Amino acid sequence: MASRLLILLFIGVQLQGFAQQDAWVYFSDKEQVETSLANPTTILSQKAIERKQRFGIKIDARDVPVNEAYITTLKALDDVLVLAKSKWFNAVHVRGSETAIRALLNFSFVSEIVFADKTLASTAKIVSTGMFFKQTSTSEFVYGDTANQVEMIQVNALHENNFTGTGITVAILDAGFPNVNTISGFQNLRTHNNILGVYDFVARETDVYDNTKDEHGTLVLSTMAGYIENTFVGTAPDASYYLFITEDTNAENPLEESLWVEAAERADSLGVDIINSSLGYKSFDNPNYDYSNEDLDGKTAFITQGANIAAEKGILVVTSAGNSGTSGVGAPADSEAVFSIGAVDASGEYAYFSSQGSAIQPSIKPDVTAQGLGSVVINKTNQIETVNGTSLSAPILAGGLACLWQALPELSSTALMELVRASSSQYNNPDYLLGYGIPNLATAYNNGILSVSDVTTGDKLSMYPNPTQNHVFFNTTLNGSDLHIKVFDVLGKCILTETLETNESLDVSVLKNGIYLLQISTRNRTVTKKLIKN
Repeated sequence: MASRLLILLFIGVQLQGFAQQDAWVYFSDKEQVETSLANPTTILSQKAIERKQRFGIKIDARDVPVNEAYITTLKALDDVLVLAKSKWFNAVHVRGSETAIRALLNFSFVSEIVFADKTLASTAKIVSTGMFFKQTSTSEFVYGDTANQVEMIQVNALHENNFTGTGITVAILDAGFPNVNTISGFQNLRTHNNILGVYDFVARETDVYDNTKDEHGTLVLSTMAGYIENTFVGTAPDASYYLFITEDTNAENPLEESLWVEAAERADSLGVDIINSSLGYKSFDNPNYDYSNEDLDGKTAFITQGANIAAEKGILVVTSAGNSGTSGVGAPADSEAVFSIGAVDASGEYAYFSSQGSAIQPSIKPDVTAQGLGSVVINKTNQIETVNGTSLSAPILAGGLACLWQALPELSSTALMELVRASSSQYNNPDYLLGYGIPNLATAYNNGILSVSDVTTGDKLSMYPNPTQNHVFFNTTLNGSDLHIKVFDVLGKCILTETLETNESLDVSVLKNGIYLLQISTRNRTVTKKLIKN
């Protein structure tokens, strides 16, 4: 049965007429690439540019839009429908007969075609490139019904320090957000104008609030942004949000992958910090489109490729691991670059439905877990109810990550993920059920704040920049003394030993991204400091 939105029932809608094929059509070039890159404000928002500059992320040709003249040419054809576009892949998603799609190779600007149907042989220079399961501006919160899911990951400790998501922008890619514009559970969000934009990529319209649309996005948003005084508090009540619909609840089709990528591209251009997605793909209405277990290798599925680029662009992509148990994670949760979230019950025990990782994925999946069995949400009628699914554990944690990133804005998305993994309950013994376990965001925050003095001796020693990518420099009151440095990983293993003379830097470019402890000895004194490599 096709995996769909992580909610309620499996709807047995079959794709009509398998003679109609889906395919990705790749273009050979883009127009005015050099001009666009020389004037990035013509293709990206200022916030997006600043985010990339902050983390040293290059603005490249993938940020340049698809040539609209090419799209117009294809749209003029009677036997092919253009359904989505992607600037990252310089491609469009089309639907039509196999013959009509193959005929597109006759256009000089078409370089490659990849069919979603795995049984169809590709020609020319071809390069391979749902699951829902239902069951405010103050830091002095009474969490009420949400206390357990908030306190399990210790995001309440961040709230107490006035880190409630302010200044962090989250894009939610989901199925529908009925009544978010009217019910009181989101009044705090509306009062502070924290809904920055909306769009339905499926219907190609701006109405995401229609009461007839699937309510899953409303449930997801409530775990982050919902607020009912003394009764309900989301994990990031003061973050800003874009609400995007990319999931078609009437059919399970690879087009949804393309719409997800298109929405992610828009999120990137708008300067979004975090993407939360409770969507996953493996099986489709047409079984020829299905991904095999081996395809879930972190690089094969189209949506996973898109998620990898989003992460490369500096966005923290948080996604549900899925509700398929031993059948495994779906795409894009298989990506090493994506933060995939499993589910536990209110006591922190493995939730029976939570998708399990495997050796097929390039890294431990899920990454971490949060409460997904008995999660408390606000539904479209403004009622508080309890539902099940990793589609809830993911946004619960995504909101917590928004607060943590507000507290530690100098971190890159990869450094933030590593900091959270290192704070989790089974970091030293991860498995395919809970990944690294349940995060403690208070611990992550404390570990992210670096000491600049030796509390034992009073000798001052600071290092900069921190976080760093390549080199670390040291300032010390103990001039004229060599520094003897040992670098330990989070498991306590010494992985690097160096002796530095005055004004000499420590080269950490060979280290993997993550958190390290530096033991710095000089004049028979020893200082221990934390270093973040990103």
